Amino acid sequence: MPSQGRSSTGAASRLQDAWLRRGLLACLLWPLSQLYGAIFALRGWLYSLGWLRAERVPVPVIIVGNVIAGGAGKTPVVMAVVRHLQARGLQVGVVSRGYGRRTDDCREVLDGSDPHDVGDEPALIQHATGAPVFVARRRIDAARALLERHSATQVIVSDDGLQHLALARDIEICVFDDRGIGNGWLLPAGLLREPWPRRCDLVLHSGERPAFSGGFTATRSLEQDAVARDGKRVPLEDLAGKPLIALAAIARPEGFFDMLRARGLTLTQTIALPDHHDFDAWQRPPGSEYTLLCTEKDAVKLWRKAPDALAVPLHFEPAPEFFAALDAKLSSPDGYQAA
Repeated sequence: MPSQGRSSTGAASRLQDAWLRRGLLACLLWPLSQLYGAIFALRGWLYSLGWLRAERVPVPVIIVGNVIAGGAGKTPVVMAVVRHLQARGLQVGVVSRGYGRRTDDCREVLDGSDPHDVGDEPALIQHATGAPVFVARRRIDAARALLERHSATQVIVSDDGLQHLALARDIEICVFDDRGIGNGWLLPAGLLREPWPRRCDLVLHSGERPAFSGGFTATRSLEQDAVARDGKRVPLEDLAGKPLIALAAIARPEGFFDMLRARGLTLTQTIALPDHHDFDAWQRPPGSEYTLLCTEKDAVKLWRKAPDALAVPLHFEPAPEFFAALDAKLSSPDGYQAA
């Protein structure tokens, strides 16, 4: 069967392609990028003057974000950072806006939370790490609610929020994928949410190769096993030669499909859907002879529609030097200022 689900992502894909070079479409959008840059600069100026104020909480805050549009792999970085800090014996909490959720309040993400109410990425982070996770439109509200409910929390990690200046931060981690900074222009003519270079504490390349010189690297591969809804693990090698349909509703679905093929799996069909797809109107392809594979992020929503789907987790491992630098920043007297 051919790949499906591409019509809804075609326009976004064309724009993503335009952001990688300074072609006709990017040039036509360039005047709008200048307006965007002016508004962004004005906002930063208001914060520097104190007219807008960054609010601090009494524990260190680590921001994991990016300066480029369209997911750069922040969520795997968040989970890797949380697990590392937990292994050090620290009590870690996570805050997020909960992109794509249908609610607008401040709430805790619990084991039984509906991903539509809290966001698929916060639901995945909570499920994968066991850390307390709160979502709110303003991350400072999420941070305060988290500390009120979990007073033993020693460090807060913010999923995204590099441009959310209302939450004061102690360490900024900027994540880049293989696209780097694209054509170097601001939105909507290019990838950049803000001008680069800009000050940040750590740069991490999440893709297959460093996007540019400088910063730390990471390795990424699929886990050896897929995971069923009940936690049962199925070795990927056992799926070789079987009819498989792969589904992904992430920023770059083809990356997931390619990684499955690299594991020796033959995909009868691939389904690429928009990032954060809610699956409410999604219809499962007919037939009972195939196995449906998806990403971990998609599974938290998809299992409600297709409980027999198998999630294939991503193994993401930043270089040891990255964690050493993070630990040094966290323990530095200059890296954390208490409220």
